[in-house]
Amino acid sequence: MRFRTLGHSGIEASTLALGTMMFGSWGNTDESECHRMVDLAIDAGVTLFDTADIYDQGVSEHILGDALRGRRGKVVLATKCGNPMGDDPSHRGLSKRWVIQACEDSLRRLDVEYIDLFQMHRPDPDTPIEETIEAFNDLITAGKIRAYGTSTFSAEQLRAAYAAAGAAASVAPTSEQPPYSILARGIETEVLPALTEAHVGAIVWAPLNGGWLTGKYQGDATPEAGSRAERKPDHFDHGEDAIRAAKLHAVDALQRVADGAGISLVQLALGFVLANPTVTSAIIGPRTLPQLSQLLEAGHVDLSPEVLAAIDEIVAPGVNINPANAG
Repeated sequence: MRFRTLGHSGIEASTLALGTMMFGSWGNTDESECHRMVDLAIDAGVTLFDTADIYDQGVSEHILGDALRGRRGKVVLATKCGNPMGDDPSHRGLSKRWVIQACEDSLRRLDVEYIDLFQMHRPDPDTPIEETIEAFNDLITAGKIRAYGTSTFSAEQLRAAYAAAGAAASVAPTSEQPPYSILARGIETEVLPALTEAHVGAIVWAPLNGGWLTGKYQGDATPEAGSRAERKPDHFDHGEDAIRAAKLHAVDALQRVADGAGISLVQLALGFVLANPTVTSAIIGPRTLPQLSQLLEAGHVDLSPEVLAAIDEIVAPGVNINPANAG
């Protein structure tokens, strides 16, 4: 495992992060296996663990908190707020009232005294960013969180957040969590440059593009039973359409590049996103222990300039094969 500093925070994090969206009814209800997944990740050197309050309405946080009991000091614990927590319209968004309440709720579910990285799960058009920045700054002052970030913000929204923090002399966001993979390169155009300018680190989600870059969806292969791709085929491009055909063609070409480099397709995919120095970590979010083992074995592979150029020939910089993959 390798480590990078998360933006301007001074926090050191592993370049592979374990995402726990699949902990609970969204993916794996076997809590003992989820605990073993955390054990395996820690043994492999993973230090960054990412969850969110909305993942199975807090169950993921509960499971992760239980799994980390007694090892809090070994990890960088990240969670998120802002998406709806139930039907109550006041239990969502990025108002100061809800951000502070959501933080207290996450602290209780995780059973910790502080959160290393608290993130805005999505932009909130109904709340001035200045109010949200004030809330996160107050949480840092109170010792409830160590740093904060954003997730799936546009370059314009990111710059507005950084400007608001600067105008208020507040602590600024230190991370952004965007979707990024060989098949979804849209953030290269505006988002990554905005992060670089502000010395903000990217923790990228979907680096394997919903399983496409594991190699299991080549040819006429169908999604495996119980997978997210099976449950939400349209979201993961498994309909009979031009996007599916384009991805099949790209994956086939990428597999040849990986074979020529003597690495797996997963190593190619993870190595690609981690080749960008603004990217601190890539989130892997497996559902089962065997899936996690395979991903951890891929590790962090440095890609040669020739391999990176070959990838550019298959999927051009800044291109999302499916525009919906922009998140």
